Amino acid sequence: MLTQQRKHFLTERLEQDGQLLAKPLSVELGVSEDTIRRDLREMAKAGLLTRVHGGALPASLAMGDLTQRQTIEPRQKEAIGRMAAQMVQPGHVVILDGGTTCAQVARHLPLTLQATVVTHCPAIAVALSGHVKIEVIMLGGRLYRHSMVGTGAATLEAISRVRADLYFMGVCSVHPTAGLTTGDYEEAVIKRALCHAAAQTMVLASAEKIETASPYVVVTLAEVTGLVVTRDVPDRLLAPYRQMGLQIHQAKV
Repeated sequence: MLTQQRKHFLTERLEQDGQLLAKPLSVELGVSEDTIRRDLREMAKAGLLTRVHGGALPASLAMGDLTQRQTIEPRQKEAIGRMAAQMVQPGHVVILDGGTTCAQVARHLPLTLQATVVTHCPAIAVALSGHVKIEVIMLGGRLYRHSMVGTGAATLEAISRVRADLYFMGVCSVHPTAGLTTGDYEEAVIKRALCHAAAQTMVLASAEKIETASPYVVVTLAEVTGLVVTRDVPDRLLAPYRQMGLQIHQAKV
């Protein structure tokens, strides 16, 4: 089998099974494990999958920059944002992540809500400027332009002084075994610190993020409270998370 034929086979198998394991594939295709690993490395470089120990998982569409992500599943993100906003209670201290889905949370918070929102995303702060009863606390740091959020030592220092009731986390990928992952190492560090600074963490995940993986681990699923998804996500995809005891909130699109 030629290299391109083999890669086409691997692409179809990944779509079918949701994962690739190098060792059994090498036996099935009659090639060495090194050959399969080389194919996977090249496919990962092309953005076709994400390498993990022993094989590969589907890559997330959410790895693009903010402008690109704004075009992906906008109705799903609006529905998720609307449901998440309803979870915020008067008096809550809420950490709101950056990203397109978290922006929808900010847009759907009631104008009458009295609460505190902590964010490292300038766009979120601006979106809340008209909510005069919400106190907005900005976390400083170096601007990571890809996601338009603060990162670095200054951001971590500010996070260490926050104790929030609830954190709405945005990630690139959600997977039962790979956990919660994203595309930038420094951003993963910040999200992890924000998670540990809150009593509860709800992960906002539109459909394209489920059952995918990105290069850098944020936290395991055991470290979060639940997921906010849409009703059209198949039950078979959500079953592993329910078995882990996570709260699953499904928004109507």
